[in-house]
Amino acid sequence: MSDTRFQQFKKLIAAWTRKDAEAVLGMLHDDVVWHYAAAIAPPARGKAEARAFIERFGSTIAEVNWRIFAHAETADRLFVEGVDEYVTTDGVRVAAPYAGIIEYQGDKIIGWRDYLDRATVDAIKAGKPYSAQVKELIDRPAA
Repeated sequence: MSDTRFQQFKKLIAAWTRKDAEAVLGMLHDDVVWHYAAAIAPPARGKAEARAFIERFGSTIAEVNWRIFAHAETADRLFVEGVDEYVTTDGVRVAAPYAGIIEYQGDKIIGWRDYLDRATVDAIKAGKPYSAQVKELIDRPAA
């Protein structure tokens, strides 16, 4: 089984981890539609809106530990399951299970949908403890 798309996505994760917005943007198609919180917030459409999201969200993050537990891919689509984990600039550790679907056109991401539970993120940011089921999901080793 090929893992070309997963290897490409791992490069994006590495760029995000080092907070290199230009490298992340370089991996996105000019016409990208990025649902960074599918069903919760409107998507970023195009690189300008993607840049605005990266700058806005990135300014609240001190450290990133984004991990992927499993993935599957076709020629132009990658499915991932992981944990979106980061430390805010206020020192709060946030770790939320998520699933993502990333679509490619050529070597660029043209569609990206991340699914997560916003209530879990909000509870963690408010100082509530991680539930047992969330701990079970986020405490797995990365792929």
